[in-house]
Amino acid sequence: MLTTLLLAALLTTGTPGKDDLKTPYEKGNGNQTATYQEAIDWYRKLDEVYDEVKMVPYGYTDSGRLLHLVIVSTDKDFDPASIKQKNKRVLLIQNGIHPGEPEGIDATMMLARDYLQDKNKRKQLDNVVLAIIPVYNIGGALNRNSHTRTNQNGPESYGFRGNARNLDLNRDYIKTDSKNGQLFHLIFRDWDPDVFMDNHTSNGADYQHVMTLIATQHNKLNPTLAGYLQKKMLPALYDGMKKDKFPMVPYMNTVDETPDKGITGFMESPRYATGYTALYNTIGFVPETHMLKPFDQRVKATYQLMENMIETVSRDAKEIGEIRAKAKQETLAQKSFPLDWKLDTTKVEQIPFLGYAAKYKPSEVSGLERLYYDRKAPYSKNINYYNTFTPTTTVQKPVAYVIPQAWREVIERLKLNKVEMRQLKRDTTLTLDSYYITDYKTGQRPYEGHYLHNSVQVETRTMPRQFLKGDYVVYLNQESARFLVETLEPQAVDSYFNWNFFDSILMQKEHFSSYVFEDLAAEILKKNPDLRQRLEERRKKDPEFAKSARAQLDFVYRNSPHYEPTHNLYPVGRLMQDVKLPL
Repeated sequence: MLTTLLLAALLTTGTPGKDDLKTPYEKGNGNQTATYQEAIDWYRKLDEVYDEVKMVPYGYTDSGRLLHLVIVSTDKDFDPASIKQKNKRVLLIQNGIHPGEPEGIDATMMLARDYLQDKNKRKQLDNVVLAIIPVYNIGGALNRNSHTRTNQNGPESYGFRGNARNLDLNRDYIKTDSKNGQLFHLIFRDWDPDVFMDNHTSNGADYQHVMTLIATQHNKLNPTLAGYLQKKMLPALYDGMKKDKFPMVPYMNTVDETPDKGITGFMESPRYATGYTALYNTIGFVPETHMLKPFDQRVKATYQLMENMIETVSRDAKEIGEIRAKAKQETLAQKSFPLDWKLDTTKVEQIPFLGYAAKYKPSEVSGLERLYYDRKAPYSKNINYYNTFTPTTTVQKPVAYVIPQAWREVIERLKLNKVEMRQLKRDTTLTLDSYYITDYKTGQRPYEGHYLHNSVQVETRTMPRQFLKGDYVVYLNQESARFLVETLEPQAVDSYFNWNFFDSILMQKEHFSSYVFEDLAAEILKKNPDLRQRLEERRKKDPEFAKSARAQLDFVYRNSPHYEPTHNLYPVGRLMQDVKLPL
């Protein structure tokens, strides 16, 4: 009798079936998404039930709540170094960066469970480890409402785009103003994922497709990885989604108001997720389901794309490992790096597109002509796709950067990225290349907490400079080489200079009183006939300059020893030759 009771108890307390791990989405009506707490509680239960799952708290976000990483590893190995030694691929899936676009949150919960419970699916995890960020923007997820995604068809309630500091976290990867961003860097550098997915919902035109996709821009990606992405990985994903009855199309970045005149690729700079991951030779994807499709369709399409992704990564696990290793070596050997890009409109391909006819009618609000899409007039045709970008600015890679320790906000961000740095053991004078900022433009309104610079122009001078004990020397013969170039070269789109971390150099600290400097300026001109000639030529060419006594005095001042040499001097030096340093 006792044996029978024990057997009955074991049967009732054994591994739960699928119904025991139903998600909040599955328990709802198809138009509901899990809250942050529901998602974490559910993953905690999955962790308790399966030894192959481990949920790791990485730290507190701006909201004061913990950011978790869930690892699904079928051989129960949760050490990233050990996993890499086994030559397994790591797929990092991120959800809820924009919590108003939540289908990834629900789809990934079901995906993780199903791959543990289905024997056929489980086999695909023999050489793939899933690393899942259940909800990245926790502050936004807690700010739940039913109205801010004005153009979106469900779910009934959802989170908000901004985080607890009202930052858009998909603009924060390089500047890293948020605690969320700091934690992401820790996760990303710990796990070094081979492939990254960041699930989203689109805005924009109306069309028949449920799923659109941004892949890492192939011209920006290492050529070895780009070849695999374009020729093998993307075709597999597009074919798989077509078979799953979710024909996919690239993200609708339209040339004109509607898709009819074609779409362009998305050149994601490192402020964005896939722009950042490309700096470390990780293939990145941003799936964007269509906002106007019912929520259950969007969840299903996201699930199917992740399923196709796992299948592809599992199939090509050995090849992906080999080409990533090759890409890392090629990056180390790379002599020059592009810093900015432009779209090449002469290169165009045709892609199949399922759209709706774009039409116009009088607005009931303004009485003026307005756009609408006629769902009673679907069409299928090829449209232009412009997806070739060419570099506009390129820089030669230095041997090392030398960074004064005073710029601690920059140093902190390099440390978050596990950049290898060494410090000078004594005060040292180094002759190296230095930039003077000669021109730049600045946005007139704040963007994500900054007045962002752009169109930076520099003058390079090879000159001796004094560095202090404790200043940092950062050699480029390391995995972070491309990250360093795109953050420390001021002309790069998302450089730390453009994000205002060096703005204090742009303000002159010492000045002159005109009535005092007049006599000194006259003496300087007497001793420097070349400077006098340059002054006279400037007067002839510039009538406004010729009318301004102050401007002419300033011209002499700026070309004299009295003008401060640090004004507009970019603090980071470029060491172009390998010399012995006191390290």
